[in-house]
Amino acid sequence: MSKKISKNSYRILSAILAVLLVGVMAVQCVYWAGGFKPKKEDSETIYRGSLTRMGYTLDRVVVLSRHNIRSPLVGGGSLLGDITPNEWVEWSSDPSELSVRGGVLETEMGEFFRKWLEAEGLFEKNEKPAKNEVRFYANSKQRTIATARFFSAGLLPTANAKVEYKVEYDKMDPVFNPQLTFVSNAYNSDAEKQVWELYTDTVNKLSDNYSLLANVIDMEESVAWREGTVTELRTDDTKLKLELNAEPAMTGSLKTACSVSDALILQYYEEPDEEKAAFGHELTQEQWEQIAEIKDVYGDVLFTAPLIASNVAHPLLQEIQKEMRTTDRKFTFLCGHDSNVGSVLAALKAEDYTLPYSIEKKTPIGCKLVFCRWHDENGKSYCSLDLVYQTTQQLRNVTLLDLNESPIAVPIKLSGLSTVDEGLYEEDAFMARLQEAISEYDAILEKYTSEEENKKAA
Repeated sequence: MSKKISKNSYRILSAILAVLLVGVMAVQCVYWAGGFKPKKEDSETIYRGSLTRMGYTLDRVVVLSRHNIRSPLVGGGSLLGDITPNEWVEWSSDPSELSVRGGVLETEMGEFFRKWLEAEGLFEKNEKPAKNEVRFYANSKQRTIATARFFSAGLLPTANAKVEYKVEYDKMDPVFNPQLTFVSNAYNSDAEKQVWELYTDTVNKLSDNYSLLANVIDMEESVAWREGTVTELRTDDTKLKLELNAEPAMTGSLKTACSVSDALILQYYEEPDEEKAAFGHELTQEQWEQIAEIKDVYGDVLFTAPLIASNVAHPLLQEIQKEMRTTDRKFTFLCGHDSNVGSVLAALKAEDYTLPYSIEKKTPIGCKLVFCRWHDENGKSYCSLDLVYQTTQQLRNVTLLDLNESPIAVPIKLSGLSTVDEGLYEEDAFMARLQEAISEYDAILEKYTSEEENKKAA
């Protein structure tokens, strides 16, 4: 009898353990999907998981931010209105403007930075900064101004901080406008050659991405397809357009696909129902990453080749340098676009990276490029550079952020520049790299102006 009871007890215990194991696995899946809780070894090999540098004192922070979730350009007369028979979700904002969700998420990010800066001792509780200690400067677009305002509300909830924007509302500020302020026949030729040397293979590998995108939006059932204004997406028809005082531009399938990719990704962030966000399709995380990759490649092609990056990022690099040198400044927030973040990183010669826990692998919506100045106990100064962003699930779930449930911080490695303890760069070396990136623009002017003059003289 006792043996029988023992066997029954064993069976019951085994069953309980099995149920518990399944439960733990399920919780772990939700845990990883809904938040950012890395294992120690992951945080050391993939990302830090924190902006803090242990043993160092924080002196100054400069943030270059991409705006948060905005509505896409959809509706009457637009490409997106005709390229799919499906209805895009109803947005809480007008086309291209920051959505309500984007505002909430940006406030959350500001709250996180407030708690971090308080923990570092740079801010007092409910900081009310003295004149010039904090600066908010945004491009003059609604989505960038609004992003800066929401961030400032989270960062300084009792300070009523002012957000600067310097040109007429809804115009592009030259500091944030990724435009070419120098072109020549020789420069354009070399820049295009450089782009295609870097990215031809990458663009050619987008065939599967294009097929997936066309399937998700049911493109062949659309008005644009029936009327012939949109045909099969190809990898061999992209052409660049480089003009003075204009952003680098392109024609062809990559441009079309990027417009749709951008809208779908924004819809995925905004719409809680995943199937509805994908027009009734069930997509895996990998498939969402494939869709987002189109947009990432588009940005790389237009803005990150060295000759182009040094040109379009020049005024913003100067602004960052000025802020890093402003001794009475504690915190600066510069709000622009993904093209700004991408071109600045390229101009600084950042090593290639891919971001974990995000379907956007380069410049996720609302991401921040964070420049920090630190000093050690001996007064020696250092700089850090991190890309900070909310995970895809934090964006979709509007996760409340704090020092325990934080956004991800990925340290950026600069090619040819050595780091010391805690992944820090010596200040002199880091600032020299920043100056090199700024001076590269002058080198471009000198080289290509001289070549043009020599040709004319000949």
